[in-house]
Amino acid sequence: MTRLTGKTALVTGASRGIGRSIALALAGEGARVLVHYGSAGAAADAVVEAIRAAGGRADKVAADLRAADGPHELAKRVRELAGERLDILVANAGVSKAALIEETTVEDFDRLFAVNVRAPFFLVQQLLPVLGEGSSVVLLSSLAARSAVNNLSAYAATKGAVDTLVRHFAFALGERGIRVNAIAPGVVETDMSNFAKTDAGRNFTLGMQALKRIAQPDDIAGAAVFLASDDSHWVTGDTLRVDGGAKL
Repeated sequence: MTRLTGKTALVTGASRGIGRSIALALAGEGARVLVHYGSAGAAADAVVEAIRAAGGRADKVAADLRAADGPHELAKRVRELAGERLDILVANAGVSKAALIEETTVEDFDRLFAVNVRAPFFLVQQLLPVLGEGSSVVLLSSLAARSAVNNLSAYAATKGAVDTLVRHFAFALGERGIRVNAIAPGVVETDMSNFAKTDAGRNFTLGMQALKRIAQPDDIAGAAVFLASDDSHWVTGDTLRVDGGAKL
């Protein structure tokens, strides 16, 4: 028996990067995983196939979380697949934009808040009928929510909003037995952090971290499994820093 046997999980943005690693890790612990994707259907298929090849259970589910009705459509499809119970929601899908304050457009700002804040808020809202006693909700925050990191002011504002949502969701949903937490990664080697693949970016990252290597998506997945499992049954309303000791 593994820690998540018999549970069903939804991971948004699970076709690549951190989301992919979280989906694989949850499945490795026995969960049935619903692999959400926006446009990368082939990559989502590959995640589903990898889970099934390892003896796990997975299905893919599509929705455009940039759209106002995207979370509602995703929740509808998830409820059709999961039935009357969803045990784990990992709202990982997100977008980033590095830009000076003077260069940030209204369109950039609105897109960041639509995907990073509006989507998880309404996804939780729409999935409340199938979340209940023992369910765990995990949102994705960031090092940028607590520390200034280059030209990420608008992105950082979305992650500060996520940290606020975690506390309010945890308080409001605690009486239903639903736990709500967030993970705040630092720099992780994914498509969203291409600068870390350059010499300058690598040196900058290592210079601000206590642990001297660049994080990989699997480093974040273990924290998601912990927050999804009963090992964290008395943890709610918290943002767990998983950043290698960045900007201590």
